Amino acid sequence: MGGTAGFIHASLAVGTFLVWCQAQSGMRSYGPVFEEQPSHTLFPEGSAEEKVTLACRARANPPATYRWKMNGTELKLEPDSRYRLVAGDLVISNPVKAKDSGSYQCVASNPRGTVVSREASLRFGFLQEFSAEERDPVKITEGWGVMFTCSPPPHYPGLSYRWLLNEFPNFIPADGRRFISQTTGNLYIAKTEASDLGNYSCFATSHIDFITKSVFSKFSRLSLAAEDARQFPPSIKARFPADTYALTGQVVTLECFAFGNPVPRIKWRKLDGPQSSKWIGSEPLLQIQHAGFEDEGTYECEAENAKGRDTHQGRIIIHAQPEWLDVISDTEADIGSDLRWSCVASGKPRPTVRWLRDGQPLTSQNRIEVSGGELRFSKLVLEDSGMYQCVAENKHGTVYASAELTVQALAPDFRLSPVKRLIPAARSGKVIIPCQPRAAPKATVLWTKGTELLVNSSRVTITADGTLILQNISKSDEGKYTCFAENFMGKANSTGILSVRDATKITLAPSSADINVGENLTLQCHASHDPTMDLTFTWSLDDFPIDFDKSEGHYRRASAKEAIGDLSISNAQLRHSGRYTCMAQTVVDSASESATLTVRGPPGPPGGVVVRDIGDTSVQLSWSRGFDNHSPIARYLIEARTLLSSQWKQMRTNPVNIEGNAETAQVVNLIPWMDYEFRVLASNILGIGEPSLPSSKIRTKEAAPTVAPSGLSGGGGAPNELIITWTPTLRDYQNGDGFGYIVSFRRKGSQAWLRARVPHAESLHFVYRNESIAPYTPFEVKIKAYNRKGEGPESLTAIVYSAEEEPKAAPYRVIAKSVLSSEMDVSWEPVEQGEMTGVLLGYEIRYWKDGDKEEAADRVRTAGLVTSAHVTGLNPNTDYHVSVRAYNRAGTGPPSPATDVTTTRPPPKRPPGNISWTFSGSTVSIKWDPVVAKADESAVTGYKMLYRQDSHSAPTLYLASKSHIDIPIPEDFTHAFVQIRVTGPGGDGTPAEVHILRNSGTSMMVEDSGMRPAPHVVTITTNSLLLVALISSLEL
Repeated sequence: MGGTAGFIHASLAVGTFLVWCQAQSGMRSYGPVFEEQPSHTLFPEGSAEEKVTLACRARANPPATYRWKMNGTELKLEPDSRYRLVAGDLVISNPVKAKDSGSYQCVASNPRGTVVSREASLRFGFLQEFSAEERDPVKITEGWGVMFTCSPPPHYPGLSYRWLLNEFPNFIPADGRRFISQTTGNLYIAKTEASDLGNYSCFATSHIDFITKSVFSKFSRLSLAAEDARQFPPSIKARFPADTYALTGQVVTLECFAFGNPVPRIKWRKLDGPQSSKWIGSEPLLQIQHAGFEDEGTYECEAENAKGRDTHQGRIIIHAQPEWLDVISDTEADIGSDLRWSCVASGKPRPTVRWLRDGQPLTSQNRIEVSGGELRFSKLVLEDSGMYQCVAENKHGTVYASAELTVQALAPDFRLSPVKRLIPAARSGKVIIPCQPRAAPKATVLWTKGTELLVNSSRVTITADGTLILQNISKSDEGKYTCFAENFMGKANSTGILSVRDATKITLAPSSADINVGENLTLQCHASHDPTMDLTFTWSLDDFPIDFDKSEGHYRRASAKEAIGDLSISNAQLRHSGRYTCMAQTVVDSASESATLTVRGPPGPPGGVVVRDIGDTSVQLSWSRGFDNHSPIARYLIEARTLLSSQWKQMRTNPVNIEGNAETAQVVNLIPWMDYEFRVLASNILGIGEPSLPSSKIRTKEAAPTVAPSGLSGGGGAPNELIITWTPTLRDYQNGDGFGYIVSFRRKGSQAWLRARVPHAESLHFVYRNESIAPYTPFEVKIKAYNRKGEGPESLTAIVYSAEEEPKAAPYRVIAKSVLSSEMDVSWEPVEQGEMTGVLLGYEIRYWKDGDKEEAADRVRTAGLVTSAHVTGLNPNTDYHVSVRAYNRAGTGPPSPATDVTTTRPPPKRPPGNISWTFSGSTVSIKWDPVVAKADESAVTGYKMLYRQDSHSAPTLYLASKSHIDIPIPEDFTHAFVQIRVTGPGGDGTPAEVHILRNSGTSMMVEDSGMRPAPHVVTITTNSLLLVALISSLEL
């Protein structure tokens, strides 16, 4: 027996050594881990594809081999079979629904173990043709609703539906009056119209991957009987189920459509909770994107029209596929140890959990206990190594989690973690020497110093895990320390040398301090240490290390000297208060000292703001005291905000000044029937602190209105109407629900007031109609507001006039006078004010050519009480008829008698020509040929000359009755620009322009070029004068 045991131990040692060698060489073996698993596959019947591929790939060392199961039975992959294995993938050639439809699993194995993949279904998609039977015609009374049944043919998976009217591709739109159910395919028409006559066919489409197939039914004819114009209330015909089940993350769609006249509107609501932001409502459809458990509940669809309403209710019930919350992971465990694995999954219904080992079901036996999601091993043996899987499943799906268990048996080995060769330690300090050989099962540990066996004493401690701890170290503790480790697989040892150094000491400790927010401070810290080692300083605040790089500039080292570790604090904040610890340390020991820093600042936020005793204009607030941040609280402030503004505003309180020891106050001068949030701020001599969290929202009680509506005015409208307008009262001043307006009015001079109630806060006018109301009659008007708590104060009385009528009288003594060839002046006598039926806004001048109809007249309007107008844009030498009308807001009055006017002939088109000039001292004399008007042009009465010294100076206008003029010039005259044109009854003619350059006092003639089509330059030179004349058609 002893020989057998020795052989087993030797075998274990050899196996352990091989495993260790493989780990060190990077060739560690491990069981299969899936990198790709098969997915549910839908194969279209009749597809051009001749094969289906189910993917499977696992990472493993040695590489995995693969097998496949169909419906739990292993497939035989023979050479002539339709099933082939390509790497790990299963390829099915010429798939057939009757033979290949089912559930598939991939099995991956290597010498380390076996795992099975998730199950993947292979299903076949198809869509058959509609029945060839003729469909019955449908006859319905026009105005009633109608439904066409689709009755789709056998298919898989689901279809999308459309309907054809008469021919392809005339598809019927979903427009509110018509609806196509994507659940049944049925077509619903809420209210038939004459345009609905025709033949109807259901058009069904199947979408499988990139393959689309459509079929359509036989046509069914719709004919309409005589129209029924009566209105009738809604009747819901397309109803969603009483219970709709959906999985989390899916899109949930509810359908609801009703018949009715008028066509009903569809509204959706959730009866037992708030509306989700994920709703997409489009009348007949309610869609919830990415449904979650919060979307469970009862939903109601309401169909409503002017005649009534109909409702339908149903529940949405959310389920969930299994999802892992906690899974197993690869584990290495010592032989003989215990192990507990756990898998936890969520889902609805609650998933069950089962276990597999190397692909086979695992149940409780001997040392193994299986209990739902827990797997327990007692005293592990090598044979427990392998691949394990936990499987969570409910009716909606299955999830797998895999892990490898490796049971180890190893002799103690220090090669990966030897005892440190040189172990420095501080005099009077403590040293910890770990002993952590790799061993399975755990090794027994002994320590020696030299040849002396160490045992626990006041200065020596050997912990349960084999660590050696020496305390109060002295020079005599120096020497060799050896750790001996042994288990039933073997033994090993490792040695280190202990060297004793001088201890580290704090020589200048930090001192406690008290500062204000924003101030600076330096905490001192100096230390001495063994000169053979490096010294480092670290600082912590309330035992949390300070990271100088992330301190936003508040912390920095004050000195670069090795023995000085001073901490500089800049712009101290409240969060910098606390206990600061300076630690000076070497590789062998450390020393530390602490000090407390108090940073005073404005108070912290008060807590627990509670609102009670809610009235219409006041509430009582209470709060709990916050931190005073080391400076006594002097007073409190209360702020509030309403639903109308996100801005916080300071509120009036009772008492006005809230002392620092108070924890309650009354807030006054609030707006009735208003939603408020409140917060409290504390202050001290250092400032106002952070606000408290907002209180819960409250609404003050209602009260009667206290402010009269503003903007009272009116006027306009149709005959026999009085229109009264006002500015709608803002929410701030409504003070309660059921808000509206009371309008009082009476004819000016009468005694009795008429009253009218106008509901709704957003109302902004009232119209009073009465045949007895004369045009433009003054009324006294006043208004006040009301709500369900009472009536408010009345406004001041305003004067509002009833609707105006068009003026009844026409202007008279209309005179029209031609001014120029394209302009005329019109004047008239005004209408009498006593004949006005409204406010006179002005007069409208209408003018039209002789021979045209008055309806085609051009129009010019004046504003106010002016009695003349200047009209432009007329045609020259043309006869016009002119009339004038008064107008007000109601329209224009009757026309005056038409008067006639003839515009003058146009001025001569030919510009003055043959221009010449002579310089004489301080004068230049300019001459030109007279212009003679043609028969169709107006007479010439004179000439206008525009004189400009240069292009930047202001021009001067000269008038001449003859064809010459003398112009004074300065002594330094060098050049000038001159324009000359004719003038007369028809206006001004075309200008001629000359540019005069002075060289001497002689004269020069310029040839006539005014009638030429394009401007040009003529240059003539004599002994004493250079002349450049530019002739162009420039306007004055």
